[in-house]
Amino acid sequence: MIRKILIFIFIATAWQANAQTNYPTIVIETNRGTMKAILYDDTPVHSNHYLKLVKKGYFDGTLFHRVVKDFVIQGGAQDSRNAPAGAQIGGGRTDMELMPEFRKNRFHKKGALAAPRRGDNDNPQKKSDASQFYIVQGKVYTQGRLDTMEMAVNVPIRNQIIRTHYAPHKQELDKLKKANDARGFNGLLDSLLNVVDSLYAIAPGKFFLPEELKEAYTTLGGIDSLDGEYTVFGEVTEGLEVIDKIAALSVDGNSRPKTDAKIIRIYVE
Repeated sequence: MIRKILIFIFIATAWQANAQTNYPTIVIETNRGTMKAILYDDTPVHSNHYLKLVKKGYFDGTLFHRVVKDFVIQGGAQDSRNAPAGAQIGGGRTDMELMPEFRKNRFHKKGALAAPRRGDNDNPQKKSDASQFYIVQGKVYTQGRLDTMEMAVNVPIRNQIIRTHYAPHKQELDKLKKANDARGFNGLLDSLLNVVDSLYAIAPGKFFLPEELKEAYTTLGGIDSLDGEYTVFGEVTEGLEVIDKIAALSVDGNSRPKTDAKIIRIYVE
């Protein structure tokens, strides 16, 4: 148990060191608890925009109006302020859209702070709706699940190379095997496999998850399906348990909590 705690402390410290930023710490005060977040330096369009909104008090008094357990909590919509119980809220604003800032090192781990957007059909550029935000809860992945995700892309690529460069020599290999020519069989087989390995090494389209992502998704959790589709511009560094409290609330048919999860204020520490 002590060893597990020490490992967790080490991981948390490493992530905090990696999360250093030139932006001030943001405090998200809610009626369910308080979170602290940072904004990323390498997403300046989003970070500058949201910092400006925070300083204006834009989100103060709004709600987390869309809550999906094991997924995200979304808030900040202007029509959620003082919204009556049961009202459908959360419409975006097309006058507050930002061009995406996708970064390979910024992914949807638990606590990720990101911008929602309209769907691809209406928004092929994947511009962010910068009038709201969401915070990831996600779920913890097993290492096997992440390995399977990589294999789902990479195995077909390797199989195609095998079909192209190995299969045509199968009859020749069969003849050598029937003739009990072990030396000839193994020599040809090794030669063919070397060709396959060499071509696979330089084949385009292979998919490998970053080690940092694997570590985060198998400990904290996350949502891999959102990566590369929505801009992640910050992360919660303190108060991750508040995300769980809000995500656990009972919701109506529109995913709005039946008892309000209110953003009292968001401010610069």
